[in-house]
Amino acid sequence: MDVASGLNWQAQQTALSLLQQHWLFSRELLTQQLRDLSQQQFAVQPLREYYAPLREDECHALGIAPHSQGWIREVLLLGQQQPWVYARSVACQQQMQHSSFDLATLGNRSLGEHLFKQNAFQRLPIEVSPFPLSWLPAQLNLAEYSQPLWARRSCFAHAELQVLVAETFLPSFWHAAQQASALD
Repeated sequence: MDVASGLNWQAQQTALSLLQQHWLFSRELLTQQLRDLSQQQFAVQPLREYYAPLREDECHALGIAPHSQGWIREVLLLGQQQPWVYARSVACQQQMQHSSFDLATLGNRSLGEHLFKQNAFQRLPIEVSPFPLSWLPAQLNLAEYSQPLWARRSCFAHAELQVLVAETFLPSFWHAAQQASALD
């Protein structure tokens, strides 16, 4: 467990419901799954994109020195005009400078789609962890939400470039997923 961050990334988690396990460990393209669930009412809302020192758990996952400078992209994935997933993607700045993949100009396009289209990227195992509410954008207004939020992350690797993608599933997503599973 990364004590400083409160995160405990694990390759499996027994405390999850079947619905949570299905979504958190799916290796399919999340963008397409969200499009399907939202009946094509899907959008990417960029929040921030910047360079800064990466968190300790991110550096460890990328296999780089602690506090390395990195590219950080934070977005909300919206379904039916509601924030369903908070996504934070990071990569080592030095690796990006030596890569032919231009990730810093995605705008409101899905990073996941970009990585999946580039058949050169290999997706490494998925890990899950409860995610601290205090790390989410204040605009989500989840301060009084009492249940743990679950996040998943995995590295996408190609030659010298690794991109760590972490996705935190928000309460509005679970509500929609629960409703959809009740209809099945």
